Amino acid sequence: MAPPQLATLAEEPGGEEDAAGRGRRRRKAGIHAALHRWAKARIPLRFLSGVGGGSGGDEGRRPSADLRVLLSVLACPLSPVPVLPLHPRNVASSAQYILEQFRATTGCGKMAEVKSMYAAGRVRMAMTPEPGGGGGHEGCFVVWQLVPDMWLVEMAVAGHAIAAGCDGRVAWRRTPWLGAHAARGGGARPLRRALQGLDPVTIASVFTAAEHVGEKSVDGEDCFALRLDVSPAVLAAWSDGAAEVIRHGITGYFSHRSGLLARLDDSQLTRIQPNPGSPALYWETTLSTRLADYRPVLLDAAGGGGVVVVAHAGTSVAHLARFGADVGTARAVTRMEEAWSIDDVAFNVAGLCPESFIAPEEVRGRGSSRRYDVYGGGGKRK
Repeated sequence: MAPPQLATLAEEPGGEEDAAGRGRRRRKAGIHAALHRWAKARIPLRFLSGVGGGSGGDEGRRPSADLRVLLSVLACPLSPVPVLPLHPRNVASSAQYILEQFRATTGCGKMAEVKSMYAAGRVRMAMTPEPGGGGGHEGCFVVWQLVPDMWLVEMAVAGHAIAAGCDGRVAWRRTPWLGAHAARGGGARPLRRALQGLDPVTIASVFTAAEHVGEKSVDGEDCFALRLDVSPAVLAAWSDGAAEVIRHGITGYFSHRSGLLARLDDSQLTRIQPNPGSPALYWETTLSTRLADYRPVLLDAAGGGGVVVVAHAGTSVAHLARFGADVGTARAVTRMEEAWSIDDVAFNVAGLCPESFIAPEEVRGRGSSRRYDVYGGGGKRK
């Protein structure tokens, strides 16, 4: 049975003269307003100045170039594969065993009755030429998910807001400098942040088609490595005009001892050739996330009871390398770091419904001329 509507929706003004589209927009606004009020009661207010179009002190100012790059690459990248791969490959029995251990350890079996999830956390992002450079920008984020493939994330860093979501058909992103734009290739894909130990069911589903490719020590802990590579057909769908996505792969490292996901690595190589015959420029983005502070989260009776184990902290390091035309023999590399923590997790959020995840009008319409790059770093105007 569908969850009940939020109480605030009954207070939304409406009349028989309203068009259906206008009424739906008002209902969506009412849902979002109620969700923001609920989230603000659970997150320190000093982090929420830029969320949801609030009146943060820096909101009227354009983000700096460094902050735009940080938010583009780290804020809300997508998983390279969908939750349920349409054509899974034959998976070695060792990979299945590793995933079964992960499911058992995290309590995936207890989540059969879970229909939605909410999480709130804090982030610190920085451009760091050297590891541990310090400084950076503080902020917070909230994530909502609705089974099976709807989600919404909103993040505010240094007073500037960015949002992304998926309505079950297409993923999209909205930034102050590019507006709203859809993901390359279309289709629904999960948020990478959900794979960072936040949603065990999504992690297990994404890696269903993975192959066991060996073992590796992660921070002194022996881990199994499961690897997924995006198929050429999908890469072709992501390619757009002068930009060709050559490869994209993701590797998860699962602990021998605990069965938990300890690290998540993925990388993408894109070739850009503005005009036929002109020198090509290559962009390689790598993102490595270490997960920590796994804690049990109680499920309510509606969720079947029991506990689910969720990562509550971690760090990500991204490298954005440029080489080829106009760069010379050396690679130009930009290094970024993010530290994040989860303050609150809740399952089966009352009132969360599909209308909460309607994509922006610019994305729903056919006139959108921008695309949401796999890592969020694209979005150039054609």
